[in-house]
Amino acid sequence: MRIVVSDTSCMIDLRKAGLLNALLRLPYSFVMPDTLFEDEWLCLTDAEKSTLCGLGLDVRSLPGPLVQRASSYFNQHARLKLNDCFALTLAEETEDCILLTGDGPLRRIAESKRIEVRGVLWVTDELEIHELVPAADLLAALQRLNDDDLVFLPSQEILKRIRHLSRLV
Repeated sequence: MRIVVSDTSCMIDLRKAGLLNALLRLPYSFVMPDTLFEDEWLCLTDAEKSTLCGLGLDVRSLPGPLVQRASSYFNQHARLKLNDCFALTLAEETEDCILLTGDGPLRRIAESKRIEVRGVLWVTDELEIHELVPAADLLAALQRLNDDDLVFLPSQEILKRIRHLSRLV
């Protein structure tokens, strides 16, 4: 099973859309560095964090040398947050993985390292392909994301998916 290393940006958007639990039912293994899970998921209760882990989210600690590498990336790339560097380092160390992020600078650096990068719209496509969310619910989720001023998705791409799902409902 292919591994998806995630930062929190996509996870936060998927939570807003009500798709976070469905994400973890996709046929992938989902992994997140422990620092991101603890530092950037302040909006989640301990019970919600426990539920995510129970659904299959694997929270991993990076050993010392990888923490040093992440710190080195942080010093090299001014636009990355330290937690982004932890996700990048974990993805770099995970063979044939996918990095799930909505962060532009992180995406560009990961792609330059030949790491496959995906985002929220890929997840919604996968949820549709694997029939894990009814089309009407997926449509409502995409409309919520489209209407949220704090979610930054390519407008033409999200509208294309909204039109497609509207025809299915």
